[in-house]
Amino acid sequence: MKIVFQKLICTVCIISVFCTTLATAEIVSQVNADVSAQLVSAPSAILMEASSGQVLYELNADDKLPIASVTKSMTMLLIMEALDFGKIKLNDKVATSEYAASMGGSQVFLEVGEEMSVEDMLKAIAVASGNDAAVAMAEFIAGTEPAFVEMMNKRAQELGCKNTHFINCNGLNETAEHYSTARDVALISRELLKHSKILDYTTIWMDTLRGGEFGLSNTNKLIRFYKGANGLKTGSTSAAKYCLSATAKRDGMQLIAVILAALSSAERFASATKLLDYGFANYAVVNAAEKIGELNNLAVIGGKTDFVKPIADKTVNFIVKKGNQDKVEVSAVFDEPLRAPIAVNQKIGSATLTIGGEKVAVCDILACEEVKRMNISTMFWKMFQKWLYI
Repeated sequence: MKIVFQKLICTVCIISVFCTTLATAEIVSQVNADVSAQLVSAPSAILMEASSGQVLYELNADDKLPIASVTKSMTMLLIMEALDFGKIKLNDKVATSEYAASMGGSQVFLEVGEEMSVEDMLKAIAVASGNDAAVAMAEFIAGTEPAFVEMMNKRAQELGCKNTHFINCNGLNETAEHYSTARDVALISRELLKHSKILDYTTIWMDTLRGGEFGLSNTNKLIRFYKGANGLKTGSTSAAKYCLSATAKRDGMQLIAVILAALSSAERFASATKLLDYGFANYAVVNAAEKIGELNNLAVIGGKTDFVKPIADKTVNFIVKKGNQDKVEVSAVFDEPLRAPIAVNQKIGSATLTIGGEKVAVCDILACEEVKRMNISTMFWKMFQKWLYI
């Protein structure tokens, strides 16, 4: 009996492993993130495509490390979200506290009581990495920096950052309790890029504050020297060494290259350049909806209207090896018969996208309009119309 039970358990395990293999193999990725050649000299790095979140390359991407002023990518994210929510406005005046003015390191030398607009504070943070401006904005949004840091940590958890913890809003005076990873920084950067307005500031090479009296020069040298560069944040301290979240966009593909703990500033930019070059040379992003194209109307049973217009989910992007963009084949299956009521954006089918017979993506097919259930008056009207045309 014991032997039979052991055989049964073994069989169940084999079936479980087989099913798991089927599930994980359902979509065949075009990406080989396990590159044998080390593309960077820094100890930790990652390359991610922004729209899909697909990782194209990684090296010790989950190592917990100090990230210096790259911390401000989360600070900028919370600023952009406060703007979108309407909590603050770009022309709001932000007063500088004594605490904010006391910040050392990179700064725009805010004086106690000095006021700057939110827009100028964003410039100071994004371009010059102003520690004082970051604290001033933290206090403006949350009342105190500790309250703002609590918001930062909560937002990091919401984004799925499993190995991140902040103790301040600017990355200055880091301790062992202030850390992140290349993967988590990429996730934060990806979320920040969803706020396209931030690129108005992260792409500035040179600008001024205080009516032209104070010059700004971007700490991210790739903005000037790398084609398509559009952000995002540099950082350096003696503990963190040289860090960078570098972003660039070419041919519709937005990449995020995170470098942590490089030994020199030149090394972080060189490593980021290699990662971005690798991504642009080998991969392309494809929008599933564009490949699926326009779909024919589908019949609806019991609705006030007899048909519904199906559309593909426009948010589904996937990565293919460069040159495979035009090799994508599409097959769609619909949830027929469709019965009213049907809600706007309700899933009514799915499309499978393949390359050479291998599944590379699945995209939901949605209803682009509401179809209400037929009432008695509608039913009689339809019957009357049919009688007229008999």
